[in-house]
Amino acid sequence: EVQLVESGGGLVQAGGSLRLSCAASGFTFNEYVIGWFRQAPGKEREGLSCISSTDGSTYYADSVRGRFTISSDNAKDTVYLQIDSLKPEDTAVYYCAASEPPLFRLWDLSASDYHYWGQGTQITVSS
Repeated sequence: EVQLVESGGGLVQAGGSLRLSCAASGFTFNEYVIGWFRQAPGKEREGLSCISSTDGSTYYADSVRGRFTISSDNAKDTVYLQIDSLKPEDTAVYYCAASEPPLFRLWDLSASDYHYWGQGTQITVSS
């Protein structure tokens, strides 16, 4: 059974940092693309970043490039999302997701390309 479990969210003041973790199981981790998404109340799910566990290539949405850093530890089947300089507008539920191979247009960060999803972790940024 494929499982993705996010952790690391919480309440943080603006300007702070958080590191989210996505622990994966039930599939061959180094064959998949893992992405991070978020959804704020009343808004559509937004693609943030993804990483190819095969070759380590990474992609970021323009809105988060420079503040968000994605990384993976293939030995632990875990992907991380480091978020710095948090802003109130970063408040959302953050999800990780896995895409079965092949995925060609990683840079699209399209939710419809991802087949498995975690339950999400809440980040709330206070001003």
